[in-house]
Amino acid sequence: MAPTPTPPTIATQGKTFAGQTSMPKLPIPPLEETCARYLRALEALQDEEEHAATKSAVNEFLESGEGERAQKMLLEYAKDKDSYIEEFWYESYLSHSDPVVLALNPFFILEDDPAPSRGSQLPRAASLIFASLAFIHDLRAELLEPDTVRGVPLDMDQYKRLFGTARVPTAKGCRMEVDYAARHVAVLRKGQFCYFDALDSANRPVMTEREILKNLEAIVADADNIPAHEVARNAVGVLSTENRKIWSHHRDDLQSNRLNADNLKVIDNSLFVVCLDDTAPETEAELCSNFLCGTYRLSGGVQVGTCTNRWYDKLQIIVCTNGAAGINFEHTGVDGHTVLRFAADIYTEGLMLMARAINPSAPSFFRAKLSPHAKINRAKAKAANSTNGNGANGSAPKEDIDTIPKKLEWALTPELRTGIRYAETRLSDLICQNDCQALEFKGYGKSFITRHGFSPDAFVQMAFQAAYFGLYGRIECTYEPAMTKAFLHGRTEAIRTVQPHSVNFQKTFFSETATPQQKIAALRTACEGHVKLTRECGKGLGQDRHLYALYCLLQRELKSSDDPTRPATPTRLPSIFTDPGYALLSTSILSTSNCGNPALRLFGFAPVAADGFGIGYIIKDDGISVCASSKHLQTRRYLDTLASYLVEVQRMVIQLYKMANEAPKPFLDHTGTLRDGKTGHAIVVRRDGLKGYGSGSEDEVGDQDDDGLAGYSFFGAGEFELFTKLRERRRPSVGKRLQIAEY
Repeated sequence: MAPTPTPPTIATQGKTFAGQTSMPKLPIPPLEETCARYLRALEALQDEEEHAATKSAVNEFLESGEGERAQKMLLEYAKDKDSYIEEFWYESYLSHSDPVVLALNPFFILEDDPAPSRGSQLPRAASLIFASLAFIHDLRAELLEPDTVRGVPLDMDQYKRLFGTARVPTAKGCRMEVDYAARHVAVLRKGQFCYFDALDSANRPVMTEREILKNLEAIVADADNIPAHEVARNAVGVLSTENRKIWSHHRDDLQSNRLNADNLKVIDNSLFVVCLDDTAPETEAELCSNFLCGTYRLSGGVQVGTCTNRWYDKLQIIVCTNGAAGINFEHTGVDGHTVLRFAADIYTEGLMLMARAINPSAPSFFRAKLSPHAKINRAKAKAANSTNGNGANGSAPKEDIDTIPKKLEWALTPELRTGIRYAETRLSDLICQNDCQALEFKGYGKSFITRHGFSPDAFVQMAFQAAYFGLYGRIECTYEPAMTKAFLHGRTEAIRTVQPHSVNFQKTFFSETATPQQKIAALRTACEGHVKLTRECGKGLGQDRHLYALYCLLQRELKSSDDPTRPATPTRLPSIFTDPGYALLSTSILSTSNCGNPALRLFGFAPVAADGFGIGYIIKDDGISVCASSKHLQTRRYLDTLASYLVEVQRMVIQLYKMANEAPKPFLDHTGTLRDGKTGHAIVVRRDGLKGYGSGSEDEVGDQDDDGLAGYSFFGAGEFELFTKLRERRRPSVGKRLQIAEY
C-alpha cells in the first residue's frame, strides 16, 4: 500500500482518535491452541481418513520444530507492527486480480427516508450528500464519538480511509491512495461524471441542501439528453468492473492523455461518488441486485442498465428514482462495521432534519456549521458590510471554491472504446450468472429469540446451516466474521461456524425419530457453542488469521531462497499448508455476515466460492432480513427453505414452551375450598354460575386482570372462554343504544 499524507485535523485535542495510543495489540495465540482450534473446525467437515491425515500434518508441524520456528518468526516480525495481520491483510485484498464487483464490494440499503419531501431521488440524494459532508467535518475535526461495544472502546483507524480513498490498479497489483484533504464530490448519471466542491479548507459544507439539489438537477438534465449509444460508448466507469490487470492496462492508456489523467485524479481524490440511477426497483430482489452490481437492460442491443453507472474503486452512495438509497463500498480499507456507523449516522441526521422542520429548536446530529464561503453566508456578510460601510468582500479569507457542477469530458481512443465495450459485455455476463434474492421474514425476530433464551446471531447461524442441509443433505464450510476492533488496527477473525455441536444439531433436527425436545435441546447446545466460539474469535483467539500470517511469512522465506546472499532456508512449505484440509477450511461455501442496525433495510454481498452462497442478514426486533446471492444455484429455493425452517423451529419452541408452562388444574385444600392450581386463590362459584376468585367481590376479581395474558397460554381453552365471559360481564351497560340500519 502506498504511503499517504497525515490527515489534517481542525481540533488540537480531538476525541475521535484519542484512544488509539492506548489500544492493545491483537494477540498472537499460542501455536498449540491455534492448531487445536484448527482441527476442531475441520473435524465436522472431514471424514475419518481425511481428518487423520490432517492431524498427522498438524502433529508434524508441531513436533518437527517447523511450527516453533515459524511462530518465533511471527513474534519477531510483529514487534514493531501495529497489528501482526495488517500487512498480510492488505496484500491479500490488493493482490486480488478478479473484478471487485460481485467479488469484494458489499452493499447496504437504507430504510426509506421518513420525510415525504425527500421521498424522490434528487431530494434524497441531496439530503444524504449534505449529511455526509457534516459527518466528514466532524470526523476530520475529531468530534465524532469513538465507537464502543458494551463500554469497550474500538479502534477508529479505518475511518481515515473511508473518504477520499481509491483502489488503483497497477500491473503488479492494486494500491490504496488516500487524499485526506479531499473536498469535492463526484456524481455519476448514465455513466457521465460531474463534480463540484463541497467543503472549505476547514472541512465545513459550502452548500446548503437546497443548493446541492440544484446541482443534481442540472447534472441529471444534462445526462438525460445524451443518446443511449453515446452513453454506452463513453461509460468509462465500466472499466472499474474489469479484471484488475486489464483495468490497469486501460488506466495506463487513459493516463497517457493529460485530460484523461486529470479526470482520473478528480475521481480518485473525490470524497465519494454519488450514483444517480435511472431505475426504480420494485422488489427486494431487484433492489439488492441493483445495489450489488447494477441492472442489466438492453435497448436496441445497447446496454442501458445501471451497471455502467458505477465506479467500484471508491465508496459509492447510490440513489434510485423512487428514492431508494444505499451504499456500495470498496472493502480493502474498511469493514462493514465502519461503513455501518457512517450509514446509520447520515440516516439519523435525516430524522433530525425532519424533527427540525417540525420544531426549529431540535438539535442537529452533527456539529458542522455551514461555511462562511457558502453563498447564503456570503450574501449575509455582504449585506452586513454594506450596512457598516466596510465594503462588499465579506470577512472570510478568500478560498478557491467552485460549487458549480463541472462535467468530465474524455479523450477516448478506438482502443479504449473497444475496451469499454468488452468490459460491459463481460460485466453483463457476470450479472447474468449471479442470482440475488431477498427474504424479509416477518414471523419473528430478536425479541422472540431472546425471550426463549437463544442468542439471536447463533440462532440464525444454525438456521443457515439447517436450510442448506435440508436442501442439499450436506454440511459445508461456513464463515462468519468476528470483529476484532477492540484491538489496535483490528479487522476481523473468521468464525468457522460448522463445529461438532452444530453438526449434531443438523442430524438431530432432520432425524425422523428425534422428539421436539431433543431437537430444541440440540439447537440450544449448538447456539451455546457458537456464542462461546464467537467470544473467543472476538478476542483474537481464532485459527484463520494466525495460520495465514504464518503461511505468508513462510511464503516470503521461500521466495527469498534463491538469493545466494541470504542464509539457507527451507525449500518447501510445511505439510499443514499443503494438506487438503487447509484449502477446505479456506473455501467458504456459506459466507455469511450480520450487519444489523435500524437504519438498514437490507445488506448483502456476492458469494466467495463459485458453488456457494453469499448471505448478508439483519436481525431486527420483529423480523429477519436476508439477502442471498449465488452463481447458478437455487437461491430463491434456499431462502424459501430457510423461511420454512424458521417457521418450523418456532412451532417447536412454542409447543415446548406451552408444555412447560401448562396451567395446573384446580384443587381442593384441606378445608374443602376449591383453589386455582397456579395462584392458590380460592375459586368461588357465583350465583350466575360463573367462577370467580377470592371472596367473590367485583374488586377482588378485578385484581387478577393481569394474571391471565402474561406469556404463552398459561391457561387452557376452557379457562380462556371463562376469562372472556368474566370480562364481558364486568363491562358496564351504559349509554344510549343506536338503531342500526338493516342491510
